[in-house]
Amino acid sequence: MLRDLLAHPLTRGLDLDDPATTRLRRRIIRDKPFLRAIYDEWYAALARQLPGEADVPGWALELGSGAGYLDEVVPRLITSDVFTCPGLKLVADARRMPLPDASLRGVAMVDVLHHVPGVEDFFAEATRVVKVGGAVVMIEPWVSRWSTWVYRNLHHEPFRPDAADWSIPATGPLSGANGALPWLIFVRDRERFEREFRGWRIETLRPLMPLRYLVSGGVSMRSLAPGWSTPLWRLAESAAGLGRGRNAMFVNVVLRRVAESSYP
Repeated sequence: MLRDLLAHPLTRGLDLDDPATTRLRRRIIRDKPFLRAIYDEWYAALARQLPGEADVPGWALELGSGAGYLDEVVPRLITSDVFTCPGLKLVADARRMPLPDASLRGVAMVDVLHHVPGVEDFFAEATRVVKVGGAVVMIEPWVSRWSTWVYRNLHHEPFRPDAADWSIPATGPLSGANGALPWLIFVRDRERFEREFRGWRIETLRPLMPLRYLVSGGVSMRSLAPGWSTPLWRLAESAAGLGRGRNAMFVNVVLRRVAESSYP
């Protein structure tokens, strides 16, 4: 009931898997100052974490670009999504990237990994297309007591920290999801990830943002605060120590591509 009451009028009742919904979400991100400030912060972090061309030459690829504007922040970025959207350079499935071997300096994504069915195929593809020294950088939902309550009660996507494995129902590119998938892969099943994908080192797992995204309303709900209040909310989170893992709603993940023979 509360979720219906707070639903954003532009996307209320729309099919999540319709590309038109993604186009509207692009407009929402740009038009909501509080939410735009969050994306600015996320994009700045991802831009810092992708290797520079002086260190690892080549293009970077963004998966799930349809609603965003990372290409305004990261140079030489190939924007892509699973369906056609305005301004994209490529239509691509994360599990079958139409790119040559060792052609990328990195892959970036925001709220994408937890939508990928057969996520093992994505990691295999990333191993193929990303050069040694490159990175996969992402912002994803995270599991904490607080986030579990929020995602289960106020969010439209499935959130299953108790899932037996990494599988996702293949209902559609956006409706199919498990918001807890990043935590399952990188925390609960970390040993499995490191065993099966020895070409990658988990370099950073930084839990973040327990309040601000919720207050922003995200792309599916109305904003609960004006844009000018962003610094105050950031200060409140910092002062209360709310960015720590036990309260976080999101995580910043950096995976570094390493030569498999050098992995411990």
